Amino acid sequence: MGQGTMAGARRVRRRSRAALAVVAAAALAVTGCDAVGGDSDGPSSDASKRPRPAPVWDTSPASVAAVGDSITRGFDACAVLSDCPEVSWATGSRAEVDSLAVRLLGKSEAAERSWNHAVTGARMADLTGQMTRAAAHRPELVAVMVGANDACRTTTSAMTPVADFRAQFQEALSTLRRKLPKAQVYVASIPDLKRLWSEGRTNPLGKQVWKLGLCPTMLGDADDLAPAATSRRNTVRDRVADYNAVLREVCAKDERCRTDDGAVHAFRFGTGQLSRWDWFHPSVNGQARLAEIAYRAVTAERP
Repeated sequence: MGQGTMAGARRVRRRSRAALAVVAAAALAVTGCDAVGGDSDGPSSDASKRPRPAPVWDTSPASVAAVGDSITRGFDACAVLSDCPEVSWATGSRAEVDSLAVRLLGKSEAAERSWNHAVTGARMADLTGQMTRAAAHRPELVAVMVGANDACRTTTSAMTPVADFRAQFQEALSTLRRKLPKAQVYVASIPDLKRLWSEGRTNPLGKQVWKLGLCPTMLGDADDLAPAATSRRNTVRDRVADYNAVLREVCAKDERCRTDDGAVHAFRFGTGQLSRWDWFHPSVNGQARLAEIAYRAVTAERP
């Protein structure tokens, strides 16, 4: 090959390498800033500037409706065998309780923007009807405490089966969701009924009231410590644990529902937190403790 031909070939190769270098530089100019995290007008920069979505849970709801059973009605807190909703942990107006509604809304607003649809003696099967009535007010928060009466039956065989309890709770939540898709729901766990028996059985007056038929599965024959009675109480204890598991599991599937994470069940009610008439339901002081637990759960940034 002649020298002229070889020189020409070298010039072609040099031009080719130069062209490749230009292409590579152009590619780096386009992608290089994003690759090293620099300022770019590309999609990643736009994404970082977009506003974050608002959290689903509002820690300061503007209205509260309560549903549930005798505990939420303040039963036996003020007088024997009587409701006393003014000391309810959820919506009560009495200063010594400082209810959930008062803590969230203030006393004057709570009087106008809170409603108590709980019914003494109610079971989970009754919750759908209560949810329907509560939804009519269009509350931003619905506070729920129910389930103790499903375990407090005449016999352990009469207790609500766990599968039925689950289906009834799901139905109640679904009913609320159809009417109020964005309402928040706070679900309190069921208290430890066996602990309430253990504390209350030290009081003679309380045991006399128990004989009127208060929670027979747990409180019947209060001083009987024989194996059969112990087994009966343990069966009730275990059923309550199963109910609480259902409350957690069903609530966890709803992004606008949160539980107390078992705080009410774990609370160690002492004699000062129990009714001085039946030594089983919460006293005014006990209602105040329930209000504290609820307020912490509702206002927590994370459940």
